[in-house]
Amino acid sequence: MPPTRQRYRILVMLFFSVVINFLDRSNLSLAATDLAGDLHLDPARLGQTLSAFGFTYALLQIPGGWLVDRIRPRILFALACSLWSVATFLQGFAGTFLVLISLRLLLGIFEAPTYPILNRVVTTWLPDGERARGIAAYTSGQFVGPGFLMPILALAQHQFGWHAVFFLTGALGLTWAGCWYAFYRDPAQSTRINEAELGYIRAGGALVDTGTTRVSATKFTWADLRLVLSRQKLWGIYFGQMAVNSTLWFFLTWFPTYLVKYRHLDFINAGFLSVLPWLAAFGGIFCSGYVSDRMIQRGVSPTTARKLPIIAGLLLSTSIVGANYVDSPKLIVLFMTIAFFGNGLSSIAWIMVSTLAPKRLLGLTSGVFNFFGNLSSLLVPLIIGYLIKGDNFAPALIFVGLFTFAGAMSYIFLVGKVERVEENLLPGS
Repeated sequence: MPPTRQRYRILVMLFFSVVINFLDRSNLSLAATDLAGDLHLDPARLGQTLSAFGFTYALLQIPGGWLVDRIRPRILFALACSLWSVATFLQGFAGTFLVLISLRLLLGIFEAPTYPILNRVVTTWLPDGERARGIAAYTSGQFVGPGFLMPILALAQHQFGWHAVFFLTGALGLTWAGCWYAFYRDPAQSTRINEAELGYIRAGGALVDTGTTRVSATKFTWADLRLVLSRQKLWGIYFGQMAVNSTLWFFLTWFPTYLVKYRHLDFINAGFLSVLPWLAAFGGIFCSGYVSDRMIQRGVSPTTARKLPIIAGLLLSTSIVGANYVDSPKLIVLFMTIAFFGNGLSSIAWIMVSTLAPKRLLGLTSGVFNFFGNLSSLLVPLIIGYLIKGDNFAPALIFVGLFTFAGAMSYIFLVGKVERVEENLLPGS
């Protein structure tokens, strides 16, 4: 019998998981202008609110990654999605700064295991030659949710008020949590995969046994953490991910406010114009995944095939600074679109975790990677809030541009040869 194609159905599930996940973490950016007026938030306090999610989200990445090595994705993701969706729904009732920021902190706690879970799923379901495209396919959901569905939420907000944004996204997340639990299975437990497909993905390098056997209940050890913190090439991707996420988190938090308040676009036009950068980022990530996998299939070294799209994307993202020097809305959006296309190109960086992480510590390495990467979700909204002086947003864009340039340098000079880290190597190798 020919191989089944269950792994592609799993990718569709991962895609919808990311769409919902990013809708729930970015919905505050859409509601920010009206919400800030109702709750009397100045730019600094609004920045604190926008960054609150990132504080707990980043802090719990390592514990979240440790959980991923011990609890099956079917159970852990369904539980996490249910809890963060409740926190999202309750934000619609927030009447004070303290209540709102508390719920954003809870959202960060419950979303923390998400990306380590998804990276484990794709590493157990996809062979090496399909993994970059697979990661691009599901990661593209982070652009689809905030980009293409935000105009719908903008219309709902215009009609019913900012509270509706949180009610709709929270209800959608609760529905998806039930769907995930009902339909997701690891490869060996799935009734939709045949032996031909199972053999194909195993022979192609998918860590099928990691995903289908219950991990022994070994305790967390500091030696394991020291291992994933002692390799230069891993530090290269950790800092690089901070840089990738710096651009993303500008768009997830301050971008709508930037267009409406600092570039004086009306709310509805800003909502629809803002789709263009997201569309570009969506195309960028698919382009990156396709090109990277094609290079692998043609015999190009993993070092070139995996690093080149990420470095090129980070360098393109520095073009965000160009928006400081134009006044036309079309040119502003053009610079933003180029920068976010670059962010899409660099967003396959999760392939580096699948490729470099020690096999036994895939979840822990994912957690550390996402911890450092999502320090941007804490730092970028907060720093931007303090960099804004009056109507001058220019220092904030310069900050983002410099951050992405430093990320490109990290991939060039720190990552080195792309190959899996072995546990018996000396630190620094």
